[in-house]
Amino acid sequence: MTPRPISIERLDVAAFRIPTSSPESDGTFEWTATVLVVAEAAAGGKKGLGYTYTAAAAAALVRDVLAPVVVGRDAMAVTASWSAMRHAIRNLGRPGIVSTAMAAVDVALWDLKARLLGVPLVTLLGPVRASVPVYGSGGFTSYTVDELRAQLGGWGRQGMRMVKMKVGREPAADPARVGAAREAVGREVELFVDANGAYSRKEALGLAERFAAHGVTWFEEPVSSDDLEGLRLLRDRAPAGMEVTAGEYGYDLPYFQRMLDAGAVDVLQADATRCAGITDFLRVAALCEARGVPLSTHCAPALHLHAACAVPGLRHLEYFHDHVRIEEALFEGAPPLVNGNLAPDLSRPGLGLELRRADAERYAL
Repeated sequence: MTPRPISIERLDVAAFRIPTSSPESDGTFEWTATVLVVAEAAAGGKKGLGYTYTAAAAAALVRDVLAPVVVGRDAMAVTASWSAMRHAIRNLGRPGIVSTAMAAVDVALWDLKARLLGVPLVTLLGPVRASVPVYGSGGFTSYTVDELRAQLGGWGRQGMRMVKMKVGREPAADPARVGAAREAVGREVELFVDANGAYSRKEALGLAERFAAHGVTWFEEPVSSDDLEGLRLLRDRAPAGMEVTAGEYGYDLPYFQRMLDAGAVDVLQADATRCAGITDFLRVAALCEARGVPLSTHCAPALHLHAACAVPGLRHLEYFHDHVRIEEALFEGAPPLVNGNLAPDLSRPGLGLELRRADAERYAL
């Protein structure tokens, strides 16, 4: 006998604005707060949780556009709900806030399905590894050299084998800051830099050589991610041992396909909170697998962990300072760092996360 569908009964959403611990900046942007949008889907006596880091407008999109097409659908048919959401936003456009709104809902639906089955999400997706290495990510351009040393050096002492710092705000000062970071972490920890597209092609080429002298092995967005020719140029001419990476601003599959077609990166990055959730994140992973290009997740480590453990070609997770702080403060079950790795808690169903409502409410919008 065919089991009866378990209908999605409710889809709720809320937005929270969490101040940073101090003003932060990278090569091209400055911020003092992060907005967290949380979606919760209910069915069969269970509730699934998803979230994204975006603008508060995404919450209105979830409530007004996505919820009406998701509620009433089969909670087990996550991909069908994703397709219905994509159809509903046809006249709004996929990239940007719309895609982040879809992401929060899609993650909530995957979490709900796993909870209904009583299994961790990684078990539902199919694990290929028990844990994932992370790299500490922060080192903001707003930090003093002493703050930079303390953060990156602290991560190294916690067992991380890779750390990343921001560059690009003051190009002339960047080599000295990178040198200070290298002194802080020693030679046993890999050092990454992220320019967030701040450099011109020639600036990036020149600085790549100077960064290589400090053992930098990862040069993220040396030029704008829109400049695929520039990324390819950097990839071809970067010093041996230095990988060129990008992809965090990808919202749909054609974006990632173009980047791979151009041969623009050594490692592709993808962010499930931006590329419409776990459903499309897994499709990006398949593109990478077909091309033999490694994949790395961008930010939101607690959200990415289960999917990352199910992706064969995954390199590592980004342990982004702002998001780690939020996830540890507002979600029960946020995974602890152990010897530079994160591992899913297999005793908890779904993502294993529960929103600490009382703690979150003071940030509510």
